[in-house]
Amino acid sequence: MLSLALPLSAIAQSASAPDVKPGDTWTYTSTSERGPSGWNQTHEQVTVLRATSSHIYFESKISGSTQAPREVIAGADWSRERSVNGTDTVVNRPFVFPLSPGKSWTVEYAEQHPSRVFASRKWNSQYRVVGTESVEVPAGKFQAIKIEAEGDWVVQLEPRQTVTQATQVEQGDTAMITHAQKIGPVQATGRTYKAFWYVPEVGRWVKSVEEYYGSNGVRNERYTTELESFKKGGQ
Repeated sequence: MLSLALPLSAIAQSASAPDVKPGDTWTYTSTSERGPSGWNQTHEQVTVLRATSSHIYFESKISGSTQAPREVIAGADWSRERSVNGTDTVVNRPFVFPLSPGKSWTVEYAEQHPSRVFASRKWNSQYRVVGTESVEVPAGKFQAIKIEAEGDWVVQLEPRQTVTQATQVEQGDTAMITHAQKIGPVQATGRTYKAFWYVPEVGRWVKSVEEYYGSNGVRNERYTTELESFKKGGQ
């Protein structure tokens, strides 16, 4: 068991960006819950390959998997970017350093035709540094900085056409009647919740939770990570 804790006064004032080095490695228990029966758990290892002033290059691999590790680029604050409408866009930013109680920021973006089903999809999340909180994970007990994010999503479904067929018999003759109906765009909305527990000496979160709720207010998906172990490069 590992126990890491900065003095509460130091954490409460501010936490600067992590000083990550090549070889820094975190191993997490990752749990995915989808619907009433879609439960899966894996063990993911994240290792820093190199770090610049603006980005962290790392590899991610699943323990026991025969697949090659994925090489990933994150921002220096562990934010994630991807192409949205042809432009690199931040889609997840759990931290904006320095972290201090009450600090807040927003991540929002809109995609046009992200899939064959959706005409558009919008995401909006408001992040806030809640304060310090004690958290216990497989790696040990930590005094962490907790960040929460609440948000919403809106999707516009592509217009579609339904076709129904029926057989009609009249005076001995049989005819096939086809009826086509065009259904216009349909909008759906939902909510999101995220939480991250960041420990400065670890340089990353020790626990994270991401939840996605449908239009009916029922949770459809939840993803949880908990730190199993951590080691500095060269150790």
